[in-house]
Amino acid sequence: MYLKRAKQVYFARQKEQIFFFASAFCKGICSVDIKNERAQEKMKCSISELNRKISQNPRELVAECENRYQSYIVKAADQIIENMKNSPVVLLSGPSGSGKTTTAYKLEHELEKRGVVSHTISMDDYFHDVDIRRAPRTPDGAIDFEHPNCVDMELLNEHFALLKAGKEIHVPKFLFARQKRSASIFRKLKLKENEIAIFEGIHALNDAVTIPNPDAAKIYISAIVDYIDDEGEKRFFGTCLRLMRRVVRDNNFRGANAEYTIALWDNVLRGERLYIYPYMDRANIKINSALLYEVAVMKQFARPLFIDLPDDNPQKEELARILPALELFSDLSPDHVPEDSLLREFMGGSIYYNK
Repeated sequence: MYLKRAKQVYFARQKEQIFFFASAFCKGICSVDIKNERAQEKMKCSISELNRKISQNPRELVAECENRYQSYIVKAADQIIENMKNSPVVLLSGPSGSGKTTTAYKLEHELEKRGVVSHTISMDDYFHDVDIRRAPRTPDGAIDFEHPNCVDMELLNEHFALLKAGKEIHVPKFLFARQKRSASIFRKLKLKENEIAIFEGIHALNDAVTIPNPDAAKIYISAIVDYIDDEGEKRFFGTCLRLMRRVVRDNNFRGANAEYTIALWDNVLRGERLYIYPYMDRANIKINSALLYEVAVMKQFARPLFIDLPDDNPQKEELARILPALELFSDLSPDHVPEDSLLREFMGGSIYYNK
């Protein structure tokens, strides 16, 4: 049941969703987010040791990484079930490219095995209609679509209260192509016994959400890892990982080439620093979605996209430092990636929505 629902939600959103962000200053497209790293268990990985495992037993390596991520899902499901006596609402937040969507669907699967039915709802559907006269702005004057004021927090909190009281809500549908909410399309939802609602979005842990709903289960997810070379130097880390995920995903499924996605990345990082990281400590469940083997797979998709950037692209110099780092990793065949892997959200072939 959760697979059918996941596919329906994914394809419906892909037909309409376009991404619109503004640009802002950031020191490098792969700047390390110190506060983000401190908030979670950070992994460290020797590139040489990773390459050794790739050559000796790639299947074992992949299984080890996937099982580690799955252990987070199992623990999160345990805590969600324990918290159901307090609230049927789950709030899931994390920065771009962290794997929020797949994590929500994996939680649905794990909870369903335990007799709990989950309904995943994107907070993007709670966007206000875009009004260029009143919309929040970035420092350069562009509309700041990363700002929490773009979300109808009043309606969200009203819906949380109704769900907790066992009443029906009408989940709105935001039409990205028109930058407004549909007047006729909505989703009816009323939670029965042993049912929960997972609200997924970058602002799910914002104080405007968590303070009125202190009993909700709160999850924060990101990809936090340092890849170390033989001299002990960091050569690749979590922010680069998330950028690579997003570039590949947007190219594969969202009609956006690498140049477009990278042009947005500075403002994405700005939005994370302003609107996500200050609230991530509200979470009582934290998930590190980094899969240590993934650079060895994703480099095969990302490297050609990076190389094809025009020479006059302002991020070309920064990417020139990333490309040599990618060459430190051995290639791992995409065939080793399981169909239910979080990585499939970005590279394709997922049983959840990309088939």
